[in-house]
Amino acid sequence: MSGFSPLKSEISPLPLLRRLADAGASLALPVVLGRGQPLVMRAWSFGAPLVSGVWGIREPPADAPELNPDILIVPLLAFDRRGHRIGYGAGYYDMTIARLRAMKPVAAIASRLGAKKSPRCRRPPATRASISC
Repeated sequence: MSGFSPLKSEISPLPLLRRLADAGASLALPVVLGRGQPLVMRAWSFGAPLVSGVWGIREPPADAPELNPDILIVPLLAFDRRGHRIGYGAGYYDMTIARLRAMKPVAAIASRLGAKKSPRCRRPPATRASISC
């Protein structure tokens, strides 16, 4: 199960991640490697150290093991009925979900307080991924 370190007005998935960890789930948080590259999900547990990454996002250190989670909690700005999402525009999650889905079935669950439901999001490129809202 991967979550994310919330930025600005993003809803925090940390309470949910804590409950999942208490129930035995393995957790991961995303790491930005660079523009145009999928995120890497690194193992993390509550109390483990985090470092400041790109844009000051808290992320596991480089020596944390890489995981390929089955379920991702992803931030978004808007979504439509078909499950297409609009994020912050760099496509990190779209690339990451597509990479993981090329390996195995993966569920992506959107998380956002006040997310806008759009009648139709612009049709994403082939590398973009649908989510569950």
